[in-house]
Amino acid sequence: MNLQPIPLAAAANWKRTLYIMFFAQTITSIGFSSIFPFLPLYVQSLGSTTGLRTELLTGLVFSAQAFTMMIASPLWGSLADRWGRKLMVERAMFGGTVILGLMAFARSAEELVVLRAIQGLITGTIGAANALVAATVPRERTGYAMGLMQVGMGLGVGIGPVLGGAIADAYGYPAAFYATAALLAAAGVIVLFGVQENFTPPVRPASRPAGVIGGWRTLLSAPGVMMVYALRFINHMGRMIFMPILPMFLLALLVSPERVNSFTGLVVGIAAAATTVFAVLLGRLGDRIGHRRILIACSFCCFGFFTLQALATGGWQLLLLQALTGMALGGIVPGISALLANYTRLGDEGAAYGLDNSVVSGARMVGPLLGVGIGMWLGLRAVFVAAALLYLVAAALASLGLPKTAAERS
Repeated sequence: MNLQPIPLAAAANWKRTLYIMFFAQTITSIGFSSIFPFLPLYVQSLGSTTGLRTELLTGLVFSAQAFTMMIASPLWGSLADRWGRKLMVERAMFGGTVILGLMAFARSAEELVVLRAIQGLITGTIGAANALVAATVPRERTGYAMGLMQVGMGLGVGIGPVLGGAIADAYGYPAAFYATAALLAAAGVIVLFGVQENFTPPVRPASRPAGVIGGWRTLLSAPGVMMVYALRFINHMGRMIFMPILPMFLLALLVSPERVNSFTGLVVGIAAAATTVFAVLLGRLGDRIGHRRILIACSFCCFGFFTLQALATGGWQLLLLQALTGMALGGIVPGISALLANYTRLGDEGAAYGLDNSVVSGARMVGPLLGVGIGMWLGLRAVFVAAALLYLVAAALASLGLPKTAAERS
């Protein structure tokens, strides 16, 4: 734990890098999230060339990207610690530009599944951006920095679904993919010319194992890291389990078919906006009283709010409950990122956040498929009950398994 900070963490540079990455994170999140509201209906409109059910193909479209990202992210993270974090951010943004643009030309749902799988292999902007920021800011400001990055992501996820749903309703699905590609290209240019990284690979003690596998072994041996990854997995499963069935659930709640893309975008966007606001407030509070405490309390809140969503009888009720859930997530998402930064060693940021992105991707792979399966066998409302139970488990694990931070001990 006595490694010297890498040069990127110089005090004169970290604020500039943080704010530029915040802006780039916002733009990329707008782009990637803009396809969420209409993706299930886009799958339906493309049709199948193999005779697979639309529900299964929808789950595969969500999960294929997550599966390949789960495999690729740790490798990209380790390369970031060797070659530089900025390079990995640019790879993710410019690679996403090409792949998202190609999705407008998909001729079947199966082709879209393949393109989504390729997307997972070459993107991963959030993990790359978080690694760059974590390597930049002082350790005592990680809660604020990760909260601000969550704000950027939240702003993007708040704006993107509304924008994407409106574009899809007004101009068609291909236009929404063109807009996404343009946004990712713009973000890549901003990072290319706005962020200066004087990267020097950290000098590791002889006792620290070399190589990707050795680095992961060292990373996971740090107290609390395994539990943080478990909580990240559960949290993202809870956030993604209902996403493939959300448009169908809103249709069942008598939302007009002509407005379902826009209303789905509004539901996702309002929840993300609430997360954005509360990520800043609860991130700062976590720096003072401990992110572990915030994480436990907010997980219990998510348990209650998802339980109520299973009982919703109208679209506006679901909208309100999603907003409340978003507020609670504002304490969970940056809290987990801050705890990961506190538990890991200096110089391991790329590996830590690469593996973190892999964990997130694994949850995003399992969650949609699980949600589709539960919805098909037990009904759409049971999906929200499952989400509630996931957050109850998260609260219990955080309470019993996370080491106390310095803020809690002081």
